[in-house]
Amino acid sequence: MKTEERHFAEACAEQFQTVARRWRIEEKVTTVGTDSARNMIAAARIMPFNHMPCTAHILQRCITVSLADSGFVTALAKCRKIVGHFKHSPANTAELNAEQVSLGRKQEPLAQDVPTRWNSTLEMVKRLIRNQTAVTATLDKQKHKLVLLTPPEWDKLQRLETLLEPCRYVTELLGGEAYVSCSVVLPAFCHLRRVMEVTDEDPAYVVRFKEKFKEDLASRQEHTNYAWLQIATALDPRFKDLRSVPKTDREAVWTTLAGMLHEDSPRRSHTAEEGPAKKRLSLLQMDSDSESEEEVQQDRAIQRYRAEPCTALEDCPLQWWAAHAGAHSQLARLARRYLATPASTVPCERLFSVAGHIVNKKRSALHSENVDKLVCLSNWLKDE
Repeated sequence: MKTEERHFAEACAEQFQTVARRWRIEEKVTTVGTDSARNMIAAARIMPFNHMPCTAHILQRCITVSLADSGFVTALAKCRKIVGHFKHSPANTAELNAEQVSLGRKQEPLAQDVPTRWNSTLEMVKRLIRNQTAVTATLDKQKHKLVLLTPPEWDKLQRLETLLEPCRYVTELLGGEAYVSCSVVLPAFCHLRRVMEVTDEDPAYVVRFKEKFKEDLASRQEHTNYAWLQIATALDPRFKDLRSVPKTDREAVWTTLAGMLHEDSPRRSHTAEEGPAKKRLSLLQMDSDSESEEEVQQDRAIQRYRAEPCTALEDCPLQWWAAHAGAHSQLARLARRYLATPASTVPCERLFSVAGHIVNKKRSALHSENVDKLVCLSNWLKDE
């Protein structure tokens, strides 16, 4: 939605709600996903929906902060200079390609890292490592003023690749749109914390990176919708053992879920729709011993679900709930609501990026034919 206003929190919140009203989905929306910009966070507080900060943004910010506070800065600066030397000169690129062919290697361009392009630092490092011999041989034949990487710095790059590869995998996992991603966040973060555990073989600069990464991830995780992520994890039959949640918090998650079942119970819904006289009588019933019976039934429902075996990681939790909705009817309703939330805003940003690329590509057609309707853009997307 294009806006001419400044992006103050109140204006952003009003635009979100205007779109929800226009599409008549106000009663269907459960969460609103945004990046971690302060105006977006403030706008989310105003809206009546739950806020889900983009977890992929959070992870990439952790990487950026950790790199700035480690011993990789000098080596990465040299990498950028070397890559720029070849990227900005077709002649230098041709010499590198010829050297790759002479060494029996695949012709492959170097990649420059861009602050706004996720995982680009890792891609730059990987391509330089793969082409280390060709790059070094080409630069040895040229006159240049570059400061080359030393053997210890090449070793640093290999260690950095090992550190960043799990982060790339998790970023791509959280940014998927063909599977449930919300319930994967806490297990993925738990995996990263294990990967970033310090070992006796780690040099000092790796220790600094790992400690800063874990510290920053922990502080940012506090600002996510942690309660929502916990419930989503519990409602995913792959992760319902809650190993990604601290042991001291696990029973509290199931207690919260039982409370949700109590609020979502048919008895309460039916009471709200009854007339005043019947409603008063129903309230008397609810305050009697029958309430405790209902709570027992809900506790049994939780226990039945917890007794189910965990499914394989490749299984789809939504298909599992579709097959077991009869046995766990109330929990199935909650699972549909919580598991539908995407873990990140990456899918819509990816579409926006592709659409912008196509609009720029077709700009002359847009001006000449004045076709600025969404249907035209949709057709171009299909053509691409």
